[in-house]
Amino acid sequence: MRLYFVRHGESEANILRVISNRGYRYGLTARGQQQAVTLAQYLKHIPISGILSSPLRRAVETADILSRALGRSYHIADALCEYDCGILENKSDDESWRLHYDIAEAWIRHKRWHRKPDQGESFMDISKRFLPFIAHLIQDESGTDSHTVLIGHGGLFRLMLPLVLTNIAQQFVHEHGIGHTTCIIAASHPEGLKCVHWGEVRL
Repeated sequence: MRLYFVRHGESEANILRVISNRGYRYGLTARGQQQAVTLAQYLKHIPISGILSSPLRRAVETADILSRALGRSYHIADALCEYDCGILENKSDDESWRLHYDIAEAWIRHKRWHRKPDQGESFMDISKRFLPFIAHLIQDESGTDSHTVLIGHGGLFRLMLPLVLTNIAQQFVHEHGIGHTTCIIAASHPEGLKCVHWGEVRL
């Protein structure tokens, strides 16, 4: 079993620098569409079994491009949604971004797992929806030759992948980052889910 964690292509929200993690706004830019096409070409030689996508528009549009190119339908998985920023949603001012980064810093560096923006999600809230989702996938597909693409978001994957990949630590994520349509490949092993490719980095 292999899982392919993919960040969506570049979106209009990235260009506008808008916090947009709810609803169905801000699709892919022309560059983001081309990134998805390029990713589809990379995946075309892999026997992809299925595609699961975040419900946010930028992820769905990425999934749609992959689906048409690979001849595989896609399904929406709420667990892959970017984390909810509550009252910071649809904000683009410097102060909102400062608070957004401060909260992520509190999680990653200070282990203040329950901190969150008003009406948003905490680290614990995110993990409670993401970790069981991955555990169920592993349980259902372990021992098979399945290849499943999971289209999600940079923030979500930066926070959660160190919790599900046995050979990846937060420091590694910080050093290597997750670009648009970066493909992170994980394989099932007896000791757990192991990252074998982080973008162009082979592990």
